[in-house]
Amino acid sequence: PRPVIDRAWDAQLRLCKRYRKLQAKGKNVNITIVAVARELAGFIWDMGRIAMSVAQQP
Repeated sequence: PRPVIDRAWDAQLRLCKRYRKLQAKGKNVNITIVAVARELAGFIWDMGRIAMSVAQQP
Protein backbone atom coordinates (compact mmCIF):
# COMPACT_ATOMS: atom_id res chain seq x y z
CA PRO A 1 0.00 0.00 0.00
CA ARG A 2 1.31 3.41 -1.00
CA PRO A 3 0.54 5.19 2.34
CA VAL A 4 2.60 2.64 4.25
CA ILE A 5 5.51 2.99 1.84
CA ASP A 6 5.37 6.78 2.10
CA ARG A 7 5.30 6.66 5.87
CA ALA A 8 8.23 4.23 5.96
CA TRP A 9 10.24 6.46 3.64
CA ASP A 10 9.57 9.47 5.88
CA ALA A 11 10.84 7.44 8.83
CA GLN A 12 13.94 6.46 6.86
CA LEU A 13 14.74 10.10 6.16
CA ARG A 14 14.06 11.13 9.76
CA LEU A 15 16.25 8.37 11.21
CA CYS A 16 19.08 9.10 8.79
CA LYS A 17 18.92 12.79 9.68
CA ARG A 18 18.99 11.97 13.40
CA TYR A 19 22.00 9.68 12.98
CA ARG A 20 23.93 12.33 11.05
CA LYS A 21 23.01 15.05 13.55
CA LEU A 22 24.16 13.01 16.54
CA GLN A 23 27.39 12.03 14.80
CA ALA A 24 28.06 15.67 13.86
CA LYS A 25 27.70 16.57 17.55
CA GLY A 26 30.49 14.11 18.30
CA LYS A 27 28.39 11.52 20.12
CA ASN A 28 29.79 8.05 20.61
CA VAL A 29 28.82 5.75 17.72
CA ASN A 30 27.19 3.20 20.05
CA ILE A 31 25.06 5.86 21.74
CA THR A 32 24.00 7.17 18.34
CA ILE A 33 23.02 3.71 17.10
CA VAL A 34 21.01 2.97 20.25
CA ALA A 35 19.18 6.30 19.97
CA VAL A 36 18.26 5.62 16.35
CA ALA A 37 17.29 2.02 17.15
CA ARG A 38 14.94 3.21 19.91
CA GLU A 39 13.27 5.57 17.48
CA LEU A 40 12.99 2.78 14.91
CA ALA A 41 11.39 0.51 17.51
CA GLY A 42 8.81 3.21 18.21
CA PHE A 43 8.07 3.52 14.51
CA ILE A 44 7.61 -0.25 14.15
CA TRP A 45 5.31 -0.31 17.19
CA ASP A 46 3.22 2.52 15.73
CA MET A 47 2.92 0.80 12.34
CA GLY A 48 1.81 -2.41 14.08
CA ARG A 49 -0.76 -0.49 16.10
CA ILE A 50 -2.17 1.09 12.96
CA ALA A 51 -2.25 -2.26 11.14
CA MET A 52 -4.15 -3.87 14.02
CA SER A 53 -6.74 -1.08 14.11
CA VAL A 54 -7.27 -1.35 10.34
CA ALA A 55 -7.56 -5.15 10.55
CA GLN A 56 -10.26 -4.89 13.24
CA GLN A 57 -12.48 -2.62 11.15
CA PRO A 58 -15.37 -4.41 9.42
